Amino acid sequence: MPLAGCTPAAARVFFMTTRAVHLLPVDAEELPDYPFGADDRLDSHYFMVWERRRWLNSDMRLKGTPECRALYFDLTNIAYDQSPVGTLPDDMDVLAKMLFLDPGHFRALCKLDYGPLHKWTRCRCEGGEVRLMHPMVLRSLTEAIARKEDNRARNEAANAAKRLQRLRATVAGYQAELAKNDAAVRWIDEWLMKEGCEYRSAAWIERAMLAWSNHVFDLGRARLS
Repeated sequence: MPLAGCTPAAARVFFMTTRAVHLLPVDAEELPDYPFGADDRLDSHYFMVWERRRWLNSDMRLKGTPECRALYFDLTNIAYDQSPVGTLPDDMDVLAKMLFLDPGHFRALCKLDYGPLHKWTRCRCEGGEVRLMHPMVLRSLTEAIARKEDNRARNEAANAAKRLQRLRATVAGYQAELAKNDAAVRWIDEWLMKEGCEYRSAAWIERAMLAWSNHVFDLGRARLS
C-alpha cells in the first residue's frame, strides 16, 4: 500500500497528487512557498511579457505537439487572472474545463513528456492551499510587480513634492521666513497627514503652524532643563 505509515496530511496530499498523473506524490511540508498572495494584483496590466527568443528555442516548442503548445500557452495566460496571480488550480478536471477539453483527453496529453503542464509544479500558497506554479511565469510576475512598486514609489515621491510645494506657498502667505525652513514645512506636512486633514483650508494651516510653534517651544524648554 503506498499510503502505509503516512500521516493524515501526507495522505491528503497523495490523493491530491494522483489527480495530476504527470506529477509525483509529495508531502505538503516539502512544497515551496509561493511568494505572492491574494493581495498581489496586476489589475491594470492587460498584457504579459513573453520572452520570444526563449520560447522559440525552448524544448516545449521544439518537441511538444501543436495541440500541447497551444494549451500550454492558454494555461499561461489563464494563470495571470488566477488568485494568487500566476498560479493554476491543482485539479485536472478544473483545468480541463478551463481549456474546454474532455478531462480524459487532457489527462492523456499531460502524460506526454511535453504536455500542457510542462514544468508546472506544485507549491503551497497562503492558507496552505496547494496550487501549480511555473518558473517562467513567476519570473515574469516578479519583474512586473517590482516595476509596479517602483512606479508607485516614483508617483508617491512626485505627489509629495507637489504637496510640499503647495504647502510652502501657503505658509509663505503667513510667514515668509517659516516657509524657507524645510524642516518646518515637512513637519507641518506630516502633522496635517497624521491629523487626517483631507482639505488643507486656512484653519487647518493655522492650526498646523501653531502646533509647529508649540513643538519648537517644547524642544527649547527640553534643552534648557
